[in-house]
Amino acid sequence: MNTASVTRALPIRGPRSSRWRTLPSSLLALPLLTALLALLTLVAGCGKKEALPQASAPEVTVMTVTPRDTPVEFEFTAQTESSREVQIRARVDGFLDRRTYVEGSLVKTGQTMFLMDPKPFEAALQTAKGQLAQQQARYQVAKANLARVQPLVAQNALSKKDLDDAVGNEAQAAAAVIAARGEVDTAQLNLSYTTIKSPLTGLSSFARQQDGSYVTATQSGLLTTVYQLNPMWVNFSISENEMLKYRDQIAAGHLRFPANNDFSVSLVLADGSTYSEHGTIDFANPAFSTETGTFLVRAVFDNPKAALRPGQFVRARVGGAIRPNAILVPQRAVLQGSKSHFLWVVDNESKGHQRVVEVGEWQGDDWFITDGLKPGERVVVDGAIRVSAGVPLKIVQRLPGEGGGAQPAGAQAGASATASAAPVSGASASE
Repeated sequence: MNTASVTRALPIRGPRSSRWRTLPSSLLALPLLTALLALLTLVAGCGKKEALPQASAPEVTVMTVTPRDTPVEFEFTAQTESSREVQIRARVDGFLDRRTYVEGSLVKTGQTMFLMDPKPFEAALQTAKGQLAQQQARYQVAKANLARVQPLVAQNALSKKDLDDAVGNEAQAAAAVIAARGEVDTAQLNLSYTTIKSPLTGLSSFARQQDGSYVTATQSGLLTTVYQLNPMWVNFSISENEMLKYRDQIAAGHLRFPANNDFSVSLVLADGSTYSEHGTIDFANPAFSTETGTFLVRAVFDNPKAALRPGQFVRARVGGAIRPNAILVPQRAVLQGSKSHFLWVVDNESKGHQRVVEVGEWQGDDWFITDGLKPGERVVVDGAIRVSAGVPLKIVQRLPGEGGGAQPAGAQAGASATASAAPVSGASASE
């Protein structure tokens, strides 16, 4: 059926007629055709591929690998010890009269610390002196008798036996005088031991015996302890494995000790502060401990202000060694893989390539790289987590060692997050 010839009666009222008239259906098909054309246009548009925005290159900071001689420090757990720790003991038995020092105070050499009851020892001294006087008198008699016997024997008025007896009696009397004089010296010495003095200048401990106590030299003779604070010793131990490792590194040329083992030692206290004075190693035990398998080393420090006290636990940092031609990279540049450590190396086209490396010890905020890097290569420091293999990178900042001059103006925002870490060098010295 031809739609153009078909008419449909519609109730349309004309402007000039009140009667209903008919309208062609072609006029009614125009809105339908318009909707169909719009739908076809939409379907055609959906068939075209929209252009996706290109991803921007990851922004990274890089540094150039530059081997150089790097000072290193070895850190050990250590403990302070008084260079002279003297126990003050009673050397005779008796009653303790009184303590004459203030516990915990600084005592001088020769200062009296304790007094014992001297009366028994004074009496013993008098007895010894009396015995000495008796022996001296007997000696005088024996000597006079010998003087009389000798000329009589020469005149054959007395026998040879009488002369021998006189000579023997005189010798015995002389020996008795010597023994009596020894008893007097012993009594005087014991009397002097009742006054107990400090043999050195140092810090005193608490009194272990109170006034009025009976002390004996063999059992309860310990009275107190005096610690010399200047200089102060610091003891630490090196394990056998560490000693062998250092020896192998020295043989391979990866480590060099100072001449004559002239190390410098610094201390880190319990609160993290660094002790103001530096020390030197003055003793190393020639043998390993059979109990711990460690090698004892001792350093000596000046302690003029008594800041160090015996028994403190500290960290000893031993400096003076050098790692020749060492390669250092910031720790944040090294990533941990499933089997090994790796980092990203940037080629001449500014593309990143993953490189497996062998890491050594930490040095401050840096890490020694023992294998896997060559001098002159560039490695990614900041932004390494955003790098993919073969993808071009946008270098926004070159850390010291790269020598690239000022950073681009557009990179300031990307570099602001690493501004505080920018001075890290590829081979910085130890802090």
